[in-house]
Amino acid sequence: GVLVDGAIVEVENAYKKLQLWEAGGRKGDFHLVRLNALKEVGPSVFFSLLVIAVAFLPVFTLLDQEGRLFKPLAFSKNFAMAIAALLAITLDPAMRMLFTRMDYKHFKPRWLSNMFNSVTVGKYYPEEKHPVSSVLFRIYEPVCKFVLRHRKATIIAAGILMLSAIPVYYQLGSEFMPPLNEGTILYMPTTLPGISVTETQKLLQSMDKILKDTPEVERVFGKAGRAETSTDPAPFSMMETTVVLKPRNQWRKVNRWYSWMPQFMQMPFRPIWRDRLTYEDLVNELDQKIQFPGVSNAWTMPIKARIDMLSTGVRTPVGIKIYGADLKEIESIGINLESTLKDIRGTRSVFAERVTGGYFVDFDIKRGELARYGLTIKEAEMIIMSAIGGEPVTTTIEGRERYTVNVRYAREFRDDLDKLKRVLVPTMSGAQIPLEQLADIHLSLGPAMIRDENGMLAGYVYVDIAGRDVGSYVTEARKIVREKIQLPAGYALAWSGQYENMLRVRERLKLVIPITIFLIFILLYMNTKSPVKASIVMLAVPFSLVGAVWFLYILHYNVSIAVWVGMIALMGLDAETGVFMLLFLDMSYNDMAKQGRMRTRADLDEAIIHGAVKRIRPKMMTACAMFMGLLPIMWSMGAGADMMKRIAAPMIGGIFTSFIMELLVYPPIYSIWKWRYEMKEGKNVHRIDALTLQ
Repeated sequence: GVLVDGAIVEVENAYKKLQLWEAGGRKGDFHLVRLNALKEVGPSVFFSLLVIAVAFLPVFTLLDQEGRLFKPLAFSKNFAMAIAALLAITLDPAMRMLFTRMDYKHFKPRWLSNMFNSVTVGKYYPEEKHPVSSVLFRIYEPVCKFVLRHRKATIIAAGILMLSAIPVYYQLGSEFMPPLNEGTILYMPTTLPGISVTETQKLLQSMDKILKDTPEVERVFGKAGRAETSTDPAPFSMMETTVVLKPRNQWRKVNRWYSWMPQFMQMPFRPIWRDRLTYEDLVNELDQKIQFPGVSNAWTMPIKARIDMLSTGVRTPVGIKIYGADLKEIESIGINLESTLKDIRGTRSVFAERVTGGYFVDFDIKRGELARYGLTIKEAEMIIMSAIGGEPVTTTIEGRERYTVNVRYAREFRDDLDKLKRVLVPTMSGAQIPLEQLADIHLSLGPAMIRDENGMLAGYVYVDIAGRDVGSYVTEARKIVREKIQLPAGYALAWSGQYENMLRVRERLKLVIPITIFLIFILLYMNTKSPVKASIVMLAVPFSLVGAVWFLYILHYNVSIAVWVGMIALMGLDAETGVFMLLFLDMSYNDMAKQGRMRTRADLDEAIIHGAVKRIRPKMMTACAMFMGLLPIMWSMGAGADMMKRIAAPMIGGIFTSFIMELLVYPPIYSIWKWRYEMKEGKNVHRIDALTLQ
């Protein structure tokens, strides 16, 4: 939509000049008229397209996963806009100069001649007689005259409208990244440490059966334990179940206000009000079904979970890292956090790691008894390892498959301490000595896994939330934690998960966006050669934020990195529409000044009405071109649609209010500026005439 805006403005200006040339008796060569029309708008078109490219520069500063996701978009858009800016002042005018025709060709048959002339030459209508423009004039001209009569009131009303968006913005939620539906669910239940393999197997099978009985689920695969690799640090108490879902059109239906209509009439409404169970409703239903004592649920998606765990170490949307020097104190703080957070609105589940909750069997070997029987410590430990832990003795080959054969005592000979004490140890004399004569065997508690971050011991608290955004949840949770939990000296809390990424991006944008706005202002100043004109164009940014914020509020979208990318793109679009609006006002003002008609307030108002009203069609066409490029995104339903909707939503809302407020507010501001500071309230007429002649 934006790529054709420059061509629209050029064509419309040339159309207007050629129509006036034809109405004025065709004096001179129309190619020269066409060229002068291009010179009038060419620089503004070039700089406006260049501003759109510059406005997207902050996206290149994004790092990590958001950078990988949005940098390709930034590259493609900036390359396209840079080439469009170049073509707008080179190829586009050359093609129009080459193919523009003003004279009809007459030949037989007459119908073919008429058709040929309609396509190659056409007819140039005055603005007042143009079928589209005449309708727009009847709507906009009375409004434009009204705001010029009430200049200060219009500007004050616009300021109040802009301020009204501030409280609405603070009611918006915040999150790091909008949901990107992967078509699968990763269910990650966590139990307290010490669960046995047998009990884990029973629990996992029970959970998988409940999941598989849900109509939307295609298949389920769960696992407990971890692979023999450092890239899988999951404890045995944390299980993972991948739930593959059926296509959305096979999910259960939900009654909507349009459900009574025939199927073909329901189709336009489905992308906005879906008539199927939502992903959030499905997860909430599964969470209610799977409630086992001692099990804490967490719901995410496979790819998202891997990225979150690699970047922050936390698999849930919100995580709390407890740093300190003593593992028992860290566990105590975690348990207090668990009991405090479970009552906060939006908490689906909360689980604090029991960092000292691991169970161990200790063998304290008696060196004197070993010496008595002529045994070494190594021999005793080898018996413990082979008889209880198992020892690989061979490998069986089954075609291309290989299986290790491990030999150890049967389970019934090693499943409690009394049986372990009766494990026999052979001596050099051939005697079999019970293990309890050679070692003291007892159970002990200790850390199942030790985390170390930033040079300190650490423990994690996992918080899964539902029905609430991450930003407002963490804000409330931090306040409650500060009030209820007093940390000992030397201990600290760090809020992590998506919240950590969200803060990182927010701090970076605080620095980059002001720099980008400054660069846009410099480009506008290079185009207009006036800081006042550049400032008037920059007013389009707050104008657009009104619509962007309200549209996000209506759609119940949270502020995320995708929304900010849309806001960043919107800044360039605002500057472009503002440049075109100011361009037509300046052209009308200068034309009347050249004719010596710029002497009174009425003359100024007439010039403004002509520049605003008589050239509304190209401004309307540029805005509509942007809308037509963005609106299809809001009807999309495929993979990645939720992400793209968050980018397009602020642009759609912002373009609408920016365009409306530019039509209403720019004329009064332009009138006040010209009358007070250039025309000096009618006292500076001779200077204006001299500058125009020069």
